[in-house]
Amino acid sequence: MEGKITALGGTDFVRPFAAIGLDTFAVEKSAEQIRQSAEKIIEGKFALVVVAEDVAETADEVFAEYSSDAVPAILVMPFTTESKGYAMQSLGEAVKLATGVNILQES
Repeated sequence: MEGKITALGGTDFVRPFAAIGLDTFAVEKSAEQIRQSAEKIIEGKFALVVVAEDVAETADEVFAEYSSDAVPAILVMPFTTESKGYAMQSLGEAVKLATGVNILQES
């Protein structure tokens, strides 16, 4: 499968992705700016979206509609701030969608 890759997050988060030539969406903490960038990503038909954990909850308002679709694949990554567990929760949901069981869930 071919497709474009993008990154969504603060400037420091997206800079390495831009350095290797990927499309990036640098956002501040503004919820409106995050939602607008997420909508542009959906319109851009990206196959993989790497999202910084600190903006993921806000972006999820847009991405939630596509959470059961194979494309775009949304990958939430913790960055320099302390992880709030959202990245692990998001990964667990993806694993459950793929396998039927969330093997990352604590008992």
